[in-house]
Amino acid sequence: MGITTPAAAKPYNKTQVNRQPNFIVIFADDLGYGDLGVFGNPNIKTPNLDKMAFEGQKWTSFYVAAPVCTPSRAGLMTGRLPVRSGMCSDKRRVLFPDSNGGLPQTELTIARILSDNGYKTAAIGKWHLGHKSPYLPTDHGFDSYFGIPYSNDMDKVEKTEYITLAENERFEAYNVPLMRDKKIVERPADQRTLTKRYTEEAVKKIRELKDDHFFIYLAHNLPHIPLFRSEDFKNTSLAGIYGDVIEEIDWSVGQILETLKKEGLAENTLVIFTSDNGPWHTYKTHGGSAGLLRGAKGGTFEGGMREPTVFWWPGKLKQGVITDMGTTMDLLPTFCSLSGTELPGDRIYDGYDISPILFGKGKSERDVVFYYRGLKVFAIRKGDYKVHFITQLEYGRRTAHFITDPEVEINNTPTVQNPPVLYNLSTDPSEKYNIAGEHPEIIEEIEAILEQHLSTLEPVENQLEK
Repeated sequence: MGITTPAAAKPYNKTQVNRQPNFIVIFADDLGYGDLGVFGNPNIKTPNLDKMAFEGQKWTSFYVAAPVCTPSRAGLMTGRLPVRSGMCSDKRRVLFPDSNGGLPQTELTIARILSDNGYKTAAIGKWHLGHKSPYLPTDHGFDSYFGIPYSNDMDKVEKTEYITLAENERFEAYNVPLMRDKKIVERPADQRTLTKRYTEEAVKKIRELKDDHFFIYLAHNLPHIPLFRSEDFKNTSLAGIYGDVIEEIDWSVGQILETLKKEGLAENTLVIFTSDNGPWHTYKTHGGSAGLLRGAKGGTFEGGMREPTVFWWPGKLKQGVITDMGTTMDLLPTFCSLSGTELPGDRIYDGYDISPILFGKGKSERDVVFYYRGLKVFAIRKGDYKVHFITQLEYGRRTAHFITDPEVEINNTPTVQNPPVLYNLSTDPSEKYNIAGEHPEIIEEIEAILEQHLSTLEPVENQLEK
């Protein structure tokens, strides 16, 4: 096995699509690997996402660039690991309302690159890549923006704890702004209605832009704590408030796919549904489930970074279950390939063009995933094998699904594993059985991959610590 590097986007192939396709990315917040029906949840009904997967592709090994919000979103938008843009930190894991930094103008987003090739672009929902200019969506290639600029639990103005506030649906407890482009249009945002309003905005944009080619980024701020749902979805799920929230998001997906069909756009629109990181286990039943995966949001076990992911493009995708590895960083080079957009060659990308897999014409070129926590590589997956160099629990509690008492506080400090820990994710996706003693040669090879990767990094200004 040799060290691989990301491949350049392949030229536009007119035999694959009739014209430049539209792209819609639907991004949930803190959704667990086991939170959808099609990914094994027995109590949360997700008929639209289930059907989307049946009509398209269910990806079982799809990852994000980081296990928390800001760096994960930076990776999706740029096709690059957040360490390359200064969008991760060991001190402040995400951006906050008192942060002065954001995604630098030197970075090129999907929206900016596609705009240069004539695409219309719209961002809807949670941004979390900087709430001041020049870091807002409309500073980064999006023609319009409607949403909240950071997490929905920020600007908290009441001392009552999160779960009680969610159960009382006290949206006024969070002074979160709702923005239209660069102006605040509502504060506090009525979070009970945001999923519905985001959906209406997405439907409106699809209809407005149907005669153009477009990229719509719909980033729900749920099921991130605090949980809110509209009146129509109260007490509809077997899984409580959390289930209600997911089922409303599923409804939203259904509205978008139905609009594409009605407008005659379905066969020319690639839609991807995934999440920014795993579930927030600290919040008990108000957080989701990583299913059989170990760990959760904030950590580098699989549950923190492997996400439930569905691709949909009627009449174009080869339907089925995809077990190849992919990441959100692969979307930028893939969109460039499919749209005939030149991928700027002046920087290192960490994404691959995965379009051959979409059409059933090849396997993924990706066989390595880096698991960053802040500025450090904690783990690396190479093929079926994953090495942990450093381990640390997510948020200071015993949050793994197989530990019986999630309330036991422990000393949550990083542990350097010497020798490193090794798992075979093909036979042990729950990361229970360390096989390092049986395969020292695999550890040695992955250590070489780490050394080569670190040699590609250059110092950049840290945006989260400004």
